[in-house]
Amino acid sequence: MCGRTSLFAPRAELESRFGAAVPEAYEPRYNIAPTDPVEVVTSDRPDTIQRFDWGFRPSWADPDDEGFINARAETAGDKPAFSDAWESRPCLVLSSGFYEWKETARGPKQPYRVYREDDPVFAMAGLWQRWEGDDRQRDTVTVLTTEPNDLVEPLHHRMAVVLPRDEESTWLTASPDERAELCRPYPNDDLDAYPISTAVNDPTNDSPGVIEPDESEQTGLGEFAG
Repeated sequence: MCGRTSLFAPRAELESRFGAAVPEAYEPRYNIAPTDPVEVVTSDRPDTIQRFDWGFRPSWADPDDEGFINARAETAGDKPAFSDAWESRPCLVLSSGFYEWKETARGPKQPYRVYREDDPVFAMAGLWQRWEGDDRQRDTVTVLTTEPNDLVEPLHHRMAVVLPRDEESTWLTASPDERAELCRPYPNDDLDAYPISTAVNDPTNDSPGVIEPDESEQTGLGEFAG
């Protein structure tokens, strides 16, 4: 799954990378939790980076429902909650790296940062939904997940659908069947991961220190990746 993410690329780099205007409210964030706003690019407004609530709310959701932060890519098109969005509302969820927690022999789980080498931001495949209720309107989003690749498998049995850079535009414009083909374990070798401190466990810890390596643990997961 993907339950915590970050986005701290400079505004100018975001604009250049995605060819899209960045909202005034944008600020670097190192510890984005469910229900927080996340930056997205949608198929109907590809020239603008928008901010949606992380937690997909179907039309029938209650006002206090936190929504779905993840959806299984293999079944999203068949689920009533996501089927309409799967057909017509794909989006890119922008990230500088997401976090996963690895089981340890004893003690608390060890958090890891998963990021793309030599690229300050990448895109995860998402679906979005406009929810209306109690005189309020919210644009909400979920991150699609798939089987893990060799890098993420030691950390979790699912991973976010991370799109190769040359498939980002395709995700926004392709048919549902074509997009289904893109929902696979990340195929390239430019992702890496390293352990960080348990400070990330508290979403109120939102500073560059969150992504500092935990030197008490191994420095990366390269030994696991084939």
